[in-house]
Amino acid sequence: MILLIEDERDIADLVSYHLRQAGYTVACAARLRDGIAQALATPPELIILDLMLPDGSGLDGCRTLKNNPQTRHVPIVILTARGEEIDRVVGFEVGADDYLTKPFSPRELTLRVRAILRRHGDDRDAAAPTLSAGRLRVDTNAHQVFVDDRLVHVTAIEFKLLHYFLSNRGRVATRDTLLDRVWGYEAALTTRTVDTHMKRLREKLGPAGDAIETVRGVGYRFVGGE
Repeated sequence: MILLIEDERDIADLVSYHLRQAGYTVACAARLRDGIAQALATPPELIILDLMLPDGSGLDGCRTLKNNPQTRHVPIVILTARGEEIDRVVGFEVGADDYLTKPFSPRELTLRVRAILRRHGDDRDAAAPTLSAGRLRVDTNAHQVFVDDRLVHVTAIEFKLLHYFLSNRGRVATRDTLLDRVWGYEAALTTRTVDTHMKRLREKLGPAGDAIETVRGVGYRFVGGE
């Protein structure tokens, strides 16, 4: 089930129609608090979230959903008329998996939703139960990260980044490779997106984040121990 949190009726009807035509079940909420309540009661497969809602900011809603254990790993697509780069960066910083500006192509939105859900499912199906390196431990079943057995709260994208590095330790990953492997495509994303997420991930990991080194002019590499 896909949850659409959007107060503009015409847009909600348009998105719902195209997603249902693509075979998805869609639930709608016109207010932020109602959408959050629905998501917590029955976590959806994916959330499409407007930024400007009558009872609050979609960014605050995204932050709330990503900080709750019940919905932390639900992918969120932000759909908004605010298309400045700083808006996209902030959206990704609070945990959004994708960002689409209005006016938009319903077909493109449907394709992005399909790509995110496929990637999300593949990540869960293919993941080994636990990945460990030095002070880091990644529980892929629970989608949790530990440093010295201390739980570190990370966003879904940060988790995917760390999982990718631990699965490919010692190999240099270019920023374009990370955009492709973690985000799934490069449209509307820049290498600055990668750098922003890497900075926040390292900060959360503390000294353990030093295991992810910057390869100047190329990308990043995980050099942590076994």
